[in-house]
Amino acid sequence: MSDELKGKSTSRRGFLRGAAVSATALAAGAARAGTPDPLITEVQPWAQGFGDGVDATPYGLPIEYESDVIRRNVEWLTADTISSINFTPIHALDGTITPQGCAFERHHSGAIELRKEDYRLMINGLVDRPLVFSYADLERFPRENHVYFCECAANTGMEWAGAQLNGAQFTHGMIHNMEYTGVPLRTLLEEAGYKAEGSWVFVEGADASSNGRSIPMEKALDDVLVAFKANGEALRKEHGYPVRLVVPGWEGNMWVKWIRRIEVTNGPVESREETSKYTDTLADGTSRKWTWAMDAKSVVTSPSPQAPITHGKGPLVISGLAWSGRGAITRVDVSKDGGMTWETARLAKPGEKMALTRFYLDTDWDGEDMLLQSRAMDDTGYVQPTKAQLREVRGMNSIYHNNCIQTWWVRPNGEAENVEVS
Repeated sequence: MSDELKGKSTSRRGFLRGAAVSATALAAGAARAGTPDPLITEVQPWAQGFGDGVDATPYGLPIEYESDVIRRNVEWLTADTISSINFTPIHALDGTITPQGCAFERHHSGAIELRKEDYRLMINGLVDRPLVFSYADLERFPRENHVYFCECAANTGMEWAGAQLNGAQFTHGMIHNMEYTGVPLRTLLEEAGYKAEGSWVFVEGADASSNGRSIPMEKALDDVLVAFKANGEALRKEHGYPVRLVVPGWEGNMWVKWIRRIEVTNGPVESREETSKYTDTLADGTSRKWTWAMDAKSVVTSPSPQAPITHGKGPLVISGLAWSGRGAITRVDVSKDGGMTWETARLAKPGEKMALTRFYLDTDWDGEDMLLQSRAMDDTGYVQPTKAQLREVRGMNSIYHNNCIQTWWVRPNGEAENVEVS
């Protein structure tokens, strides 16, 4: 540890010790004044009787005091929730693993009920042996576990034209990070005997929209999973139960849920979801496609509009998330003055490929305004751009793949607001 960091750490410990001593003194003074703190001096109700038994909630649920940590929808974004999205409460979470119950949903025709006993997966097209697998069949193949993030291509899309939604949950919450268990797609394609001329696969779901997408064979044989577990348990209905596709690092619409068919082809199918949607419109009105990978991105989750500073000036932990669809996060810088100066944050652990990375900046807040930003870098050397840099390339017409640096204006009262400093 450097002398500078040692000094900060010592100073911080001293402040906290001093605060504890001051609190003790105040409590003692209050006791002498005849106004003791009953939470210290009196036996509380929870210590006077029995609590719930082990069978009170056979499937554990969050305690009522955390009932605000939920997915949220923005009603005016879409005409109906059947084809819509909600947002992960990233401002209220820590670490990197997203609980399934908090992980965002994106549906094109609603979440369907499909029993695993009724599940079938067909592989056809340019293969030697067209095959149909049941859920039980998939369980018999060698499986793998990997932690990956899934990010909607439209995450932060509303912010392209300017600061719009006031909260990290709404600007960056179309993302989750879970441990997936499944069979490599490569294994199933090899079982079917994919032919040399098969350069693409077309995947579709069992829901009414089918959400068909084309994936180059190189990616299909690399790290794509046919997954049936997340965070150790069955997928939730809204996440594609009983089986979904996992396409690490690439935009979430390619992670086809309730996957029912994989066709080996000699070219892309050019479906609706890869032509009329999920393309990047440029300033001249043309659109570029096949921009599948999610570039390096980050956001400060606390403090932020939904997670204001409530303790006043002094020691402050600035926290956030960073990720890259092209590799692992190697560094995150944080600015408190809108990008004029930067400090290197502390990564909670070394970045993992195509997974969320938690970062912290342990600092002292003087109670003055801050313009908080974070800037991520990955192991390819890519540096997260400003919104102005993105607009130089793509103009003002885009929505998808907005990985710009986000700014929160933190006021002296601790409240934060979404602003643009590009």
